[in-house]
Amino acid sequence: MNKSAILFVLLVISVGGLKAQAPLPLYPVPSAEQLAWHEMEMNAFIHFTINTFTDLEWGMGSEPESLFNPVQANPDQWVRALREAGFKGVILTCKHHDGFCLWPSKYTEHDIANSPFKNGKGDLVKEVSDACKKYGLKFGVYLSPWDRNQVTYGKPEYITYYRNQLTELFTQYGPVFEMWFDGANGGTGYYGGANERRTIDGKTYYDWPNTLQMIRKMEPGVIFFSDAGPGVRWVGNESGIAGETNWCTITSDTLYAGKPGIEKLLNEGSPHGKQWIPAETDVSIRPGWFWHEKENDKVKSAEELFNIYLTSVGRGSTLLLNVPPDRRGLIHEIDVESLRNFRLLLDSVFRNNLALNVPVKASSYRNNTDEFSPGKIADGNKDSYWTTNDNVTKGSIEMDLDGNKKISYIVLQEYIKLGQRVSEFSLEAFNGSEWMPLYTGTTIGYKRIIKIDPVPASKIRVNILKSKACPVISNVEVY
Repeated sequence: MNKSAILFVLLVISVGGLKAQAPLPLYPVPSAEQLAWHEMEMNAFIHFTINTFTDLEWGMGSEPESLFNPVQANPDQWVRALREAGFKGVILTCKHHDGFCLWPSKYTEHDIANSPFKNGKGDLVKEVSDACKKYGLKFGVYLSPWDRNQVTYGKPEYITYYRNQLTELFTQYGPVFEMWFDGANGGTGYYGGANERRTIDGKTYYDWPNTLQMIRKMEPGVIFFSDAGPGVRWVGNESGIAGETNWCTITSDTLYAGKPGIEKLLNEGSPHGKQWIPAETDVSIRPGWFWHEKENDKVKSAEELFNIYLTSVGRGSTLLLNVPPDRRGLIHEIDVESLRNFRLLLDSVFRNNLALNVPVKASSYRNNTDEFSPGKIADGNKDSYWTTNDNVTKGSIEMDLDGNKKISYIVLQEYIKLGQRVSEFSLEAFNGSEWMPLYTGTTIGYKRIIKIDPVPASKIRVNILKSKACPVISNVEVY
């Protein structure tokens, strides 16, 4: 063998050895689009349609288009307020169950083109999409599968109607980062004058696999939300509460939008799930999803929104907060003020990370190499991490806070590019003389925020008590 060949073999062995040092992924793992979705953390829902003018949550589909006339409609104001509050994306109810479309659809007369709004020349889907581009937010769409206005609903030809409208949205208003559809399917409705009850088989009627395949051809990176995903799943409630145990994995083979009795599974996920389908936590800033004047004194306060942040983002989920415009077509002043104060509260609590670049030691670390050393959890780099050897599924990391500090929040993050691993952990604080237990929990995932009664501590210890494979922790913050 000549020198060049020998050097080539040595290089291959060397590179292979370096690669072998990192843990192998624990499948399933998030796609690039799902990872970007996790990192958005907070998105906004906007419920706005003819229901806003009828004071209903669910319209029957018989409401005259003439009722829709938000004379001061200003999507720029909507999106600006949401951006200032820290939201990264907006999902608009382009069509709710009543079937009224916020864009001029060539497939129905029950749309904005037949309303007095801007003399029939309005297009709120375009205005919201344009405002998102202006302010740097991602744009998503909700198109209700149930349509209480459509004469063909419940028949095979409705699926063509639904797909035609999806094609309008994805070809005229993109890019679209998330498509949202829910399990409200079938029941009483106007249905073009029939005024009757129609039922469908939610498992098969919409032929979702082919519908989603059609959309992916137009928007390959789109995230699909439904009860069962396949991109992200419903959290199982509309209260803003993800499971304290929250696996990003489920097995979706037998699930479909609207399937009853799966709320607990959706809330907690499954440690043995075959697909990465994380939970999205949807909740409204008001009791209802659409604006109602009688609810102006029931808007969630900044403190309530902060607590929802802790039970959604703080449990490894992503928050989807609904903020509905009023009949003027504006986000009401009360809602704007609550959002503003929520942002101030978030910034004040998470302003000063007491653990950034502090000394860290661990019970062990992988191959004793700097690449996986304990200091990686405190370096502010989301792509570095501490991990152990493959056969070590327990361990502890200890952070020196340089003197006694009063602490109230501890943030933990796994390096989920390699999968979700930790199934039990505990936290301790050193008060100068002894270690005090603070908390024992289960999953961590993308992000876990632990709120504790304020305590003085000079050191913090994170104990990984149980993990499906060697733990991979990318970040620990203390506030």
